[in-house]
Amino acid sequence: MQLLQSINPTNGKLLKTYPITSEKKVASNIQLAETTFEEWRHRSLKERAAVLKKIAVALRKSKTKLASLASLEMGKPYLQSVAEVDKCANTLDFYANNGASFLADEIVKTEASKSYISYQPLGIILAIMPWNFPYWQVFRAMAPALMAGNVLLLKHASNVSGCALAIEAILLESGAPAGLFQTLLLPSSQVERLIAHPSVAAVTFTGSTEAGRKVASIAGAHIKKQVLELGGNDAYIILEDADLDLAATTCVNGRLINSGQSCVAAKRFIAVKPVFKAFANKVTALMSAATYGDPMDTHSTIGPMARMDLRDQLHEQVMQSIAKGAKLVCGGLIPEGEGAFYPPTVLTNVKKGMPAYHEELFGPVAVIIEAKDETDAIHIANDSDFGLGAGIFSKNKKRAEAIAAKELQAGNCFVNSFVHSNPHLPFGGVKQSGYGRELSVFGIREFVNIKTVFIQ
Repeated sequence: MQLLQSINPTNGKLLKTYPITSEKKVASNIQLAETTFEEWRHRSLKERAAVLKKIAVALRKSKTKLASLASLEMGKPYLQSVAEVDKCANTLDFYANNGASFLADEIVKTEASKSYISYQPLGIILAIMPWNFPYWQVFRAMAPALMAGNVLLLKHASNVSGCALAIEAILLESGAPAGLFQTLLLPSSQVERLIAHPSVAAVTFTGSTEAGRKVASIAGAHIKKQVLELGGNDAYIILEDADLDLAATTCVNGRLINSGQSCVAAKRFIAVKPVFKAFANKVTALMSAATYGDPMDTHSTIGPMARMDLRDQLHEQVMQSIAKGAKLVCGGLIPEGEGAFYPPTVLTNVKKGMPAYHEELFGPVAVIIEAKDETDAIHIANDSDFGLGAGIFSKNKKRAEAIAAKELQAGNCFVNSFVHSNPHLPFGGVKQSGYGRELSVFGIREFVNIKTVFIQ
């Protein structure tokens, strides 16, 4: 029997093994999803909203248990795990409260006696999700999809199988229909046939750009809608009039959240020449003071990375960058002892041709780059294959807003703050960071049939 393993990254010990969902069980899951969809799509928006509200209540009731499980399976600092569960519940409430207005028929005046736009569900949505936010990634896709009348199948990352099953259990505990959301425990090798299944209407995927290309190619071959939220190499510009204490603190917080393992984490800090040295010193001091340790210890700034191979890959990117001329300011040494820990690390003198310049560093490594001026800083920020998030720091908010709105090539641009998702605002990227949008009104309309109704 094939098994998926959940390994505690804090100590490398096996937490639990999970049998892979059999082909027969997958077929049964899909059949149940089809049956549930036929009933669910005919429920009123008010009825769907009531179910979402009950799921939110069940989440809050179990949040300490869920948070502990996430911290054990992927190493997230416990208090961040608690906040993640709360955010999921809040997003369910957001769509329960706003879904009816987002999906209301829109009358359009034409030559017809009546014409309007109607939003109808597509069917079974396949969610392929990563380990870094084991609850949030799922619920930010689930909440709008369910409110729109769809049902979900989840293929989660294998190292957070416990979290994946816990999500399904929460829905059942809340009284949601059994086929509304189902977890399939499958290795990546079985994803293709799942995407290709004729009953699967669309795919939402969050993960690496490389994996996203494969998902897009399979879904595209079967003419199926996709939303892809992929990697990022987010640039934060620090102008000469920035509040350097605010900028440094915000940048470091944005870099270290989730132990640096976020596609939308702050990654490249681009400071103009007049403030580069002062800013770099402040960032280095804050990064050096950050502590890593047991994620259940609330004094730990960061926990371990989710897997040993990911820690080793990050270290290789750092070493290759140093070999090409980057300067290691702090960190950069794999600590002795058990666990997939990596220290907060700062690199300067980073240039084109180095992994630290071009690639996503998925861990607690900050890259500080000097720019000649504002124009040069914008050029460096946009000199990337990615375009997920970007930030800019300046006391002149009007100046910073103009750069954020018009100049930076990213789906999410923040002024004097680190990039984060909010259910009220659309979230997604451009370039190699993917396409489509999650959250807000745009997220709920990604997986619906935007239907024209015309009555002569």
